[in-house]
Amino acid sequence: MATSRAYMEFILDQLPEGCRARSMMGEYLVYYRDKVAANLCDDRLLVKPVPAALELLDPPVWAVPYEGAREMLLVENVEDRDFLARLMDAIYPQLPPPKPKKKRSPA
Repeated sequence: MATSRAYMEFILDQLPEGCRARSMMGEYLVYYRDKVAANLCDDRLLVKPVPAALELLDPPVWAVPYEGAREMLLVENVEDRDFLARLMDAIYPQLPPPKPKKKRSPA
């Protein structure tokens, strides 16, 4: 089951400024200040399991976004904007930097 556009828009409305979503094969990647912070899969918000997320999401609820993927942390409290802002701000420094874009070779 793919994530609905309505759910994606709801989540983006709940998340702090600086978040955006990018469609990826029926699901969405969530970027926070240009770093990949979360996935939207099957109408669920899943964040990367960095130490700050583990601390704030206590006890952690683990979920797999899709078959073959690494486990991520399920965010169940998606209605609490203040909590989501704290979560994104806390995990941001622990997220890996964006991968450099590949340069196109001249044709």
